[in-house]
Amino acid sequence: MKLTNEVYLVGGGDNGFNISNSFDCNVFLIRGDEELVLIDAGFSGPDAILKNIREDGLDPKNISRIFVTHYHADHTGALAYLQRKIGASVVAGKEAAPAIRTGDADQIGLTWAQDIGFYPLDFHWEACEVEQEMVDGDEFEVGSLELKAIATPGHCMGHYSFLLRGRKNTYLFSGDQVFWGGAILLQNVPDASIQDCADSMDKLLTYDFDALLPSHLNFSLANGKRHVEKAARAFLKTGLPKNLFS
Repeated sequence: MKLTNEVYLVGGGDNGFNISNSFDCNVFLIRGDEELVLIDAGFSGPDAILKNIREDGLDPKNISRIFVTHYHADHTGALAYLQRKIGASVVAGKEAAPAIRTGDADQIGLTWAQDIGFYPLDFHWEACEVEQEMVDGDEFEVGSLELKAIATPGHCMGHYSFLLRGRKNTYLFSGDQVFWGGAILLQNVPDASIQDCADSMDKLLTYDFDALLPSHLNFSLANGKRHVEKAARAFLKTGLPKNLFS
């Protein structure tokens, strides 16, 4: 699904636009001239994602890298398969890379999610190699475009958002840090932190961008920063921003 000349939505499940596996996060593709990269990989059954890419007139073989916002299964479950299928390298935060390499189901929260019935018990999350570990402030060229990694812990350890500076527009891929309407997603898992989430929201306020492209539900192609501002204002009050699935 073409959003702009530079960004496509190629995956998304029940908490998105139902164009791929029902458990998939929103999976975005960035088109930088001939080079393509993905933001996240989805949960399972990535053939639907590859089909969507082809139907958009693009060749999955031109996907050079998969950038990981964080290690939860709806973002990385299909990572190993895609890595083998299209030969793309994986770029993940240095905090998340060890769990991705070892397939640590406890660390990524998969065991907990299966125990509470959120994911099917027969799902197996496959480890895969991380070719490049990123840190806060790293910048990557995607053709003629520039992608900046922004460390935004809070939803979990090693969570990253990405700022894409396009030809005319600027995009924030916010992962699970902040959503349309200023919602957040904090779960009862050991590496979630309210204070880190609030600090990360303040950090995102220092960047200017047109589009907000979160990993679930709706997105804004213009005036996207208003959603971050709404969440940040809520943190300044006695309560918290709305929790996405509460």
